[in-house]
Amino acid sequence: MWTRLRKWNTLRNQISVVFISVMVIVLLIVGVNTYNWVSAVLKDNAEKQIQQTAIQASGKMEALYEQLESLMTQISTNANIQHILLHDVKGNPPSFQQRQSLMYLVNSYLAYYNNVDNIEIYRADHKRLFPLHEGELSHRIDEQWIQQAEEVKGRTVWVGTDPADPNYFIAIKQITLMERWFSHGGYLLVRMKDNYFEFEDTNQEEEYMILFDSSEEPVTSNYIGDTSKFLTNENHIHIDDQEYMMVSHMSEKTGWKTIILTPVQAVTRDLPVLKTAIIISGALGFVIYLLFSIFFSTMITRPILKLTKTMRYGKLGSLKAHSETSSTYEINELNNTYNQMVETMNSLIQEVYEKELNKSRSELKALQAQINPHFLYNTLDALYWSLEAKGEEKLADYVLDMSDLFRYTISHPKEDDWVELKEEINHIERYLKIMRVRFGSRLIWRLSVSSEHYHVKLPKLLIQPLVENAILHGVGNKTGPGCVEIIIKPSTNHSSRLRVEVKDNGVGMTKDTVEKIMNSFDMEESSFDTNGTGMAIVNCNRRLNLYYNESSIRGITIHSSLGEGTTVSFEIPFKGGDQ
Repeated sequence: MWTRLRKWNTLRNQISVVFISVMVIVLLIVGVNTYNWVSAVLKDNAEKQIQQTAIQASGKMEALYEQLESLMTQISTNANIQHILLHDVKGNPPSFQQRQSLMYLVNSYLAYYNNVDNIEIYRADHKRLFPLHEGELSHRIDEQWIQQAEEVKGRTVWVGTDPADPNYFIAIKQITLMERWFSHGGYLLVRMKDNYFEFEDTNQEEEYMILFDSSEEPVTSNYIGDTSKFLTNENHIHIDDQEYMMVSHMSEKTGWKTIILTPVQAVTRDLPVLKTAIIISGALGFVIYLLFSIFFSTMITRPILKLTKTMRYGKLGSLKAHSETSSTYEINELNNTYNQMVETMNSLIQEVYEKELNKSRSELKALQAQINPHFLYNTLDALYWSLEAKGEEKLADYVLDMSDLFRYTISHPKEDDWVELKEEINHIERYLKIMRVRFGSRLIWRLSVSSEHYHVKLPKLLIQPLVENAILHGVGNKTGPGCVEIIIKPSTNHSSRLRVEVKDNGVGMTKDTVEKIMNSFDMEESSFDTNGTGMAIVNCNRRLNLYYNESSIRGITIHSSLGEGTTVSFEIPFKGGDQ
C-alpha cells in the first residue's frame, strides 16, 4: 500500500493536485459568494418592491378613510341637520315630520357610497334622532368611544367591528353646532360593510395582506387565521413550514398598519437557474484548469526526470554529464550545476583513490605507534613504587602527582566532560606542585574558594589553562618571586553565578596586546600569534561560549598593565552541563 502511494507521490502529481485544489477552492468561493450575493440582491429588490406596494396599499386605505371622513363631515355640517339639532339643544325637540325628512337626506348620501350601509344620527342626550325607531347611543357602542369622540371635538373616530354584526364596521363623529360656537349638538354614526377597506388582488400566489387599525385590530385581511402573530418586528416569519418575507408600513394620517407577507420561494424562484449556470460554468472551468495543470506540471517535471535518469548512472560507478538544454532558466542552471559537480566529482574520485593508498599506509603506522594511556599510568605507578622503596619520597610524590595529572587530562572526554569544581581545584594544585619543581621557591600561589561551591559543575580543564598561562607568561618572565592567585567567589552582579579570577603579579601586557587578544575572541580560527601568549585564553573563551550558550553569560575579561600583572576573569552559573 505504502509502495503504491510513493509511486504516485511525484512532483508532477503534487503540482497538479495543488493547482487543482486551488482552482476548486477558488471556484467554490466564487460560486458560493456569487449565489449568496445574487440571492441577497433579489431579496433586497423584492423587499423594496413589496415595501412600495405596502405604501401604495396604505395610501389607498388612507384615501378610503378620508372619503369616509369627508362623508361624515358633509352630513354633520348639513344645514337641515344643524337646524334640527340647534333647536333641540335650545329645548325644541324635533317633530316627526322633521325626523322623517332626514330619511331623504341620508338616502341621497348613501346613493353615492355603495359600501356604506347605514347612517345614524343621535341627539346630544344620546337619544336616537334617525332612524325613527327609538334607541340609545350607549346601547349601540361602548361609552369609551363616545368619550373619545367628545375629546377629539369633531374628528372621526374609528370604532371597528360593529358589536351587533361582525360583518360591518362603525365610525363615530361628534356633531358640532356652527351657529352655537361649535358647541356639542349630537352624534353621527356611520356603518359600512367589511369590504369597504378591502385590498385588491395580490400579484403573488399565497401573498397575504393585512390591515390593522390603531388599536391593532384587523380591519381587512386575505389571511384565514389568527393575524395577531404578525404584530412583530421580525422581517421573516414561517407559516405552515414556509418562510415569508414580512414588510409593513404605518400610516401617519390614520395610525393604521399595512402588512404584506410574500413567500421567499416566490422571490427566489429564479435562483435554481442561477445555481445550474454556476455549476456548469464551474465544471467547465475545472476541466479546462485540469488540462492546463497536467500540461504545465509535465512541462516543469519532464526536464527534471531526464536529469534524474542521467544521475542514476552514478549508482553504476559512472557519472555522466547532462547535455540537454531547457527553455526554463532554473532548469538550465540546475543542469549546469550538475555538470560542474560531475566534473568536480570525477576529478575528486581520482584524487581520493590515489590518496587512499597512502592513507592506509599512514594509518597502519599510526596504529603501530599509538601509546595506550593505561600503559603510561602503569609505568608512572611502577616508577612511584620504585622511588618509594628507595626512600625518595619527595620524588615519588611528584611522580604520583604527574600520574594523576595525566589521568585527569587524558581520560576520554565524553565520559567526564563536566567535573565538579573540587576536582578542577585538585588538578590545579597538582599542576602547581609539579611547576614548583621548575620554578622552586619563586612560585607562590593562593587558592581562595569556599567549600560550599565544591559541588558546582563546570567543563573540565577550564581554569587550569589560565593558571598555566599566568605561570608561563606572567611569573616565568618576572625576575624574583611571583604569585598566582585563584579566587572563586559569588558574583556581585548575579547571585546565581560564580566569578572565577586568575591573578598574577608578572610583567603584564600592553594595552595593544590585550586588545589583540580580545579581538581574537570574535574570529572563527584565531590568527593571533605572540609565541603562545594568549592562546590558552582564546581557547578557554571559545569553550565558555560553547558550553554556556547564553547571551547573558559574558566571556573572558582581561585587565593588565605593564609591571603590575594580569587578571583574567569570567563568570559561570551555579548549574551547568546536564544539571
